[in-house]
Amino acid sequence: MTAAASAEQVAAFRRFNRYFTRRIGALDDHYLGQDRPLGEARLLFEIGEGVALRQLRKRLGLDAGYLSRMAKALEAQGMVRVGVPPHDNRLRVIELTPAGRAEVGEQNRRADALAAGLLDGLTPDQRTELTGAMATAQRLLRLAGITVAAVDGASPDARACLEAYAADIDARFPEGFDKAALVRPEEVTGGTGAFLVAYEEGRPVGCGALRRLQPGAGEIRHVWVHPAARRLGLARRLLDGLERAARARGLDVVRLDTHTVLTEAQALYRACGYSEIPRYDDNVYAGHWFEKRLSPPAG
Repeated sequence: MTAAASAEQVAAFRRFNRYFTRRIGALDDHYLGQDRPLGEARLLFEIGEGVALRQLRKRLGLDAGYLSRMAKALEAQGMVRVGVPPHDNRLRVIELTPAGRAEVGEQNRRADALAAGLLDGLTPDQRTELTGAMATAQRLLRLAGITVAAVDGASPDARACLEAYAADIDARFPEGFDKAALVRPEEVTGGTGAFLVAYEEGRPVGCGALRRLQPGAGEIRHVWVHPAARRLGLARRLLDGLERAARARGLDVVRLDTHTVLTEAQALYRACGYSEIPRYDDNVYAGHWFEKRLSPPAG
């Protein structure tokens, strides 16, 4: 279990947040010198080529009533149109008008000028340092915002993740992959095992499964991360969650196998304390086998 953030870390985070929001003018009712606050400006930007209101609400984490009020205000100003698409009368879609597209274009120009003005005050090396630090901050904030939850192995999210996992490795394995080799829902649900799904802004972006092999021993299967969420550290979080699930079920050792082409998976397992062992199963796709002894649960 990850230790809680210290008071000093929380204070540093809040201090940076206050400085940055003030420095870019997020608190100004006339963001970037235009006649609207940041909330409306961001909404115009996110609409893009058109989007369903419920998708926009989920993406931005907005209250439905608040989003509806902003959409109505922008519609009254001639910036957007809200309508029902002919193919699905349950949806409400919002799109930019020509005036809205012109304002977003001007917004982008002013935002670029603001960023350039800030960066121009630094040396080239300092710009590189700053943009690198911002990329790191974005990566870690994305990881912090991802939640991992245990779900039923037969749930739609679990099966969708396994379908994506199977398609991914089918393209990577020289021999392809038969979906019959996937874990069965009853193997990874309840006391017999666990199935974890990672969610980013409500969308499944990763998974991992644990099943019992024998008394005291479990097996980790199908640790997968969506390509758009890779290189964040999410696979490590999923692996840690599966190990905790194993401890909670009284298991003191976990094993796993992996294909010879999955070199990044082999490196991850070694970095997380797994040791290579002789073959323990008859998985036709496996070329390496690993094991890790688990410490007992705290408390």
